[in-house]
Amino acid sequence: MLLTKYVERVLRARVYDVAIESPLDYAAGLSLRLGNAIYIKREDLQPVFSFKLRGAYNKIAGLGETARQAGVIAASAGNHAQGVALAAKKLGIRALIVMPRTTPAIKVNAVKALGAETILHGDAYDEAYEYAIALSAEQQMTFIHPYDDPEVIAGQGTIGMEILRQRHDPIHAIFIPVGGGGLIAGIAAYVKFVRPDIRIIGVEPDDADCLNRAMKASRRVILRQVGLFADGVAVKQIGKETFHIAHQLVDEVVTVSTDEICAAIKDIFDDTRSVAEPAGALGVAGARKYVEQTGMTNQCLIAIESGANINFDRLRHVAERAQVGEMRERLMAVTIPERPGSFLDFCRAIGRRGITEFNYRYFDEGAAQIFVGIQTDVKDAGALIDDLCAQGYGVTDMSGNELALEHIRYMVGGHAPRLLDEVVYRFEFPERPGALLDFLSRLSGRWNISLFHYRNHGAAYGRVLMGIQVPKAERKSFRAFLDEIGFAYHDETQNPAYRLFAGGR
Repeated sequence: MLLTKYVERVLRARVYDVAIESPLDYAAGLSLRLGNAIYIKREDLQPVFSFKLRGAYNKIAGLGETARQAGVIAASAGNHAQGVALAAKKLGIRALIVMPRTTPAIKVNAVKALGAETILHGDAYDEAYEYAIALSAEQQMTFIHPYDDPEVIAGQGTIGMEILRQRHDPIHAIFIPVGGGGLIAGIAAYVKFVRPDIRIIGVEPDDADCLNRAMKASRRVILRQVGLFADGVAVKQIGKETFHIAHQLVDEVVTVSTDEICAAIKDIFDDTRSVAEPAGALGVAGARKYVEQTGMTNQCLIAIESGANINFDRLRHVAERAQVGEMRERLMAVTIPERPGSFLDFCRAIGRRGITEFNYRYFDEGAAQIFVGIQTDVKDAGALIDDLCAQGYGVTDMSGNELALEHIRYMVGGHAPRLLDEVVYRFEFPERPGALLDFLSRLSGRWNISLFHYRNHGAAYGRVLMGIQVPKAERKSFRAFLDEIGFAYHDETQNPAYRLFAGGR
């Protein structure tokens, strides 16, 4: 009875006045890597760059004249807000949107551009929701729920209808991002009625897994707090109606980390040249993890790319964490001897592996602690650490250390404990495998390195900041040496940034 009711609602849903039938794109690179046929349902291509306008428009289009005259109100972290704003604009209805203060500016500005009024309230969706409910009663406006409404659920369910129309061959599973549950409830209701053999798998961030907890408890639970990285799914409790559907129809839930989400954003970009928002990449992240956990091959897996509303300045963080999420970068703290040539010896021990980061500051006369990032893969990582330890280096793996990833990697350094006869230079050299090793080989251990910072930014030229202990009597010959090796360099010894934060005391 439940399925029949929702299938009828999906079939009657009015979404195509504003929505497109989004393509189901084959992800060639990801498919090759995972050994399965991976397809991405491109809801990022909707007019508001998210699936949310489907449910919003279906609900608003069905309002009576009295309700339309009073206007609509919604609470949203952004994508539902844009859907409501566009729907209201299309139908000539006043719209008021309450958004958490943590909502990315790109989403707030997009809502305003669509003609809706906005109010920023609270730090997460739940606080915005409570305020919107109060305003709804006060101003007699119709509240458009982002997920816990049968008409909204039915609107999102049209995605499931499209998938089955676009893909007639067998489908093993559909991976669906989960916040409040409207998307997974709508898709599950339609798909399980038409093709009950297809597995419905929800995907949530591991720090905002309200459906995962509810499925395990067989009841809705309230999370004490939720992570905000994937702001589009930062919900403390799954919806009442959505859980009623999901509990019966969802086969399982996969949870993923921030790094795994970032790696999925990169996967989507590599195959489609589109940039998903964190919540939008959950489906791909879940598909990847599912394949890794099950070892499955030669199956058709579909991931919903639910949205692409991401602030541009977040891309730096995403790119940085993606390599860790793909397990293609190993971050390590390594102890090496404090003597001329020790950097060169260490680079030789690493071999021709790419170095993504190299931080060091002189502190102790006997031993040096360096923070290094090395490009590797899962199979090579253990062997690399074992090899370094066998050569006498003290190694601590920092790859899963959140403090190291978020803070310490940028804080390595500080003032030297005493005057060192130190000069400081910036160098540039062609960025290629082994380039850093070649660069250090040119120095040949003639002078001791007292400060070192290198990060691979993916540019054509690598950039190194280096402090070198050069007695005043040798500085003329040192400059001649720099001219001889041919790398571009800049003397930064008198730079106030160095003198204030890194120079010897």
